[in-house]
Amino acid sequence: MKATPIERDIIDRTIDEFQVADFGRATIREVKAIAAKAEAQSGVEFIKMEMGVPGLPPSAVGVEAEIEALRNGIASLYPDINGLDELKREASRFVKAFVDVDIAPEGCVPVTGSMQGTFASFLTCSQCDPRKDTILFIDPGFPVQKQQLVVMGQKYETFDVYNFRGERLEEKLESYLSRGNISAIIYSNPNNPSWVCLKDEELRIIGRLATKYDVIVLEDLAYFAMDFRQDLSRPFQPPFQPSVARYTDHYILLISGSKAFSYAGQRIGVSCISDKLYHRAYPGLMQRYGGAGTFGTVFIHRVLYALSSGTSHSAQYALAAMLKAASDGRYNFLDEVRVYGERARRLKEIFLRHGFRLVYDNDLGEPVADGFYFTIGYPGMTSGELARELMYYGVSAISLVTTGSSQEGLRACTSFIQDHQYALLDERMAIFAENHPLG
Repeated sequence: MKATPIERDIIDRTIDEFQVADFGRATIREVKAIAAKAEAQSGVEFIKMEMGVPGLPPSAVGVEAEIEALRNGIASLYPDINGLDELKREASRFVKAFVDVDIAPEGCVPVTGSMQGTFASFLTCSQCDPRKDTILFIDPGFPVQKQQLVVMGQKYETFDVYNFRGERLEEKLESYLSRGNISAIIYSNPNNPSWVCLKDEELRIIGRLATKYDVIVLEDLAYFAMDFRQDLSRPFQPPFQPSVARYTDHYILLISGSKAFSYAGQRIGVSCISDKLYHRAYPGLMQRYGGAGTFGTVFIHRVLYALSSGTSHSAQYALAAMLKAASDGRYNFLDEVRVYGERARRLKEIFLRHGFRLVYDNDLGEPVADGFYFTIGYPGMTSGELARELMYYGVSAISLVTTGSSQEGLRACTSFIQDHQYALLDERMAIFAENHPLG
């Protein structure tokens, strides 16, 4: 067996120091910290694919607008809890331009990143009806969203969509919704970590069943329009970002500035609440908070207000400017992030050539898109075994186990890949394949 690029003792000792008993269940932050320490101790460069952090400069449109707002003294003023009027209008217009759905500006609510948007959504949805105390995840998904529910003491159920694509989704989804305890469904599209994209026929199933069982749908659009197999960048022209919003009335679109606009550091997003959900009164909300108990009012004036007294004032100006420029057709935000797709294509080719396989590899027969994430497995290895073994080769990624997947493999993120690392990865995976021969 050839020597690994990093001494095994260094990796093993570092993992032990972080008291990670099962590396297959190590969190993103734990994998990041272990890789960083092992890199420092060994002096060997890591190829880091564990963190879903934008690896591109922030949108210049947003930066300039935020600087101008700060120079105008906005930092001294508390932001309106409802959100900046300009941002609310532009978010409504952006949704129309790229999803082809009408949501009134009042329901487009600025949040401190989609993380706050999901937290507030989970909390509000879980309080609408005391009989509905459980959130359903169509997995795999973003691990921290489940942690949010653990923090607030809420129940959740989950199933891996891997074996339930297309028509098979209906029976599986109904098996959960028919129990009567599900308050909301959440999924991401494109999906983190698998990068599969739910098709219209699947979104129609979700919408129809959500309506049948009176369940709210939370559609996480953190990677908005980043299915690069088609051009979704033209405002007010098809094709549009696929959405459940066409098939049900009670939904929230969670739109983030982090990935599509590379604006993660300013923690800004919008939660776009459908008109009917915004104005709907729920007995549970009425009993808890008094008044009319309408969803939108509780979401903003009770839940968000308790979490933070508004969203960063200057960042709202930035997002408003970026959304406006995109809707005007002056700024093709997808042009700036297409590089993720090219990185994924090159990385996949290297892994596949050395005996790896793509775990989530197709959308109803169509090859999965190249984008921000992809998933890999290696024959004969569990998720935890592969994640740990790759650390010896200076490659860090997270186990699919942590995302709610029932498949064996890893999530790889393209955001931090540098041009010189393709050759480095190819060299290291050649050693890996030699040390782990197949067949």
